[in-house]
Amino acid sequence: MEAVIFVFSLIDCCALIFLAVYFIITLSDLECDYINARACCSKLNKWMFPYLIGITIPCLTMIVTHHWFEFFLNLKIATWDVVRFIMVPSGNVGVFDPTEIHNRGQLKSHMKEAMIKLGFHLLCFFIYLYSMILALIND
Repeated sequence: MEAVIFVFSLIDCCALIFLAVYFIITLSDLECDYINARACCSKLNKWMFPYLIGITIPCLTMIVTHHWFEFFLNLKIATWDVVRFIMVPSGNVGVFDPTEIHNRGQLKSHMKEAMIKLGFHLLCFFIYLYSMILALIND
């Protein structure tokens, strides 16, 4: 049963890695002026809710199955993203707002955050892979 949980988490983590890479590519396209701010923010905001679902499901799965290390590892970034999603100022389109993305270095901070998330998901990928192999060996 543990191996199935970690296989599911591994697949979910792969999807989150692809989303993080998509965010980085889209933000870098905006930075290089290949797309405009409205198109960029529209693309990114469309994938924000699926990203939140993808990050909270493993967190909930790990707490139900009593894998505390993985739960606390995922809890920090899941809480950060959920709070960011909920605390969008009124008048903004979403987490990524086309009128404000070029102000006060928000583009750089969004890019840095996307890179950190990519690194985090890569770390989680290898943790889940190791845990899955351990669960298969111990069964």
